[in-house]
Order: sequence, then C-alpha cells, then structure tokens
Amino acid sequence: MLHGRRVAPLPIDLSHAARRSVTSLFSNLVTRPTGRAIRTGVESQIAEMESEPQVTLSILDFSQVRVLDYSCADEIVAKLLLRYLGDERPAEAFFLVRNVQEHHIEAIEAVLERHELLLVAVHDDGGVELLGILDDAQRAVWNALVGRGHATRAELAADTGLARETVTAALAHFYLKRVAAVHVDGSVSPLSAFLQE
Repeated sequence: MLHGRRVAPLPIDLSHAARRSVTSLFSNLVTRPTGRAIRTGVESQIAEMESEPQVTLSILDFSQVRVLDYSCADEIVAKLLLRYLGDERPAEAFFLVRNVQEHHIEAIEAVLERHELLLVAVHDDGGVELLGILDDAQRAVWNALVGRGHATRAELAADTGLARETVTAALAHFYLKRVAAVHVDGSVSPLSAFLQE
C-alpha cells in the first residue's frame, strides 16, 4: 500500500513494446523516433491502468535489449520520468528498471545526470541500485533504506550514524525524485520494496 492505495505492478518488456511500436530491429533500441514510439506505448499502458484507484509501478525490463543508445534512453527513460515527476503528471505512476546490463547503464546514467533524475534498478540477483548522481550522505541513507526495506527516519539515522536532519533531507530528495515512498504511518520504503508486495 502507498498512501493507502494499492500498488499495481506493470511489467513492460521494452523489446516487446518495440516490436509493437516500430518496425526496426526490436532488440536494438536506437534513434529518437524509436524511443518516442516506445514511450508513447508505455504511457498508453499506464493510462489503461488508471481506471482503478491505484498507484502504478511501471517496471521497464531491459532483458531482451541488446543495444540502447543515448537518444533512445533520453526518449524512453528521461522523458517518462520527467512526465510523471511534477504536479501536473497524468497519472500516479512510478518507474524502476529491471535486468539492466553494463552496456545499458552508460546511456541511462548519462540521461539521468543531464536531467538531474534518479532511477531504481533491480538486478538479476535481486540487488538494488540507485542510478543518477548522489552525494555520500544520500548514498548511505539509500543503502540503509534498501537494507531494511521499510524504515523510520530514526532507524535510518541510527543505521547510518548521520544526523536526523541529514536523513530527512536525503529522504525528501528521494520523494521529490520519486524513488522512495512514504507510508501513512510516516515510515519509508524504496520503490523496489513494492515488488515483494
């Protein structure tokens, strides 16, 4: 539950989305028009989910993607995150990526840094990584939060040895970038924790 609403996972196989959206070789996500077509398809799937009072957790799956260039990453990853980041977002949707490989991360990190965005990545082994630019305190709070899965500010301050104000500032940054969520009781979870619900 997130803010008292049910979280509905929406798995999106990007290679399948590419097959439906474009005629080019679907395991190679290159060029801006390809990325735009895939992003439009993802947005349509999210819009279909919004008929129920729920929060959508969109899981972008890169397992079948062989090549991802910067322009496609910008269209798919950055523009999706930016569209659902602000107060005028069309739906209550969060995003994470799954099965990203080293050759995907370079393009994804570049667009995240350019737009000052953060993105949760869940790896094959179940490990969770936060992509984007973080300072040392934010990294420590993130690691402690992922380790617990569900935590209070006091627990995170105790785990990291950081001042509570520093923990609160890091969490506020995570909320703003939509990589963590606050529960009704004030405790916090990383987006990855909702995959186990």
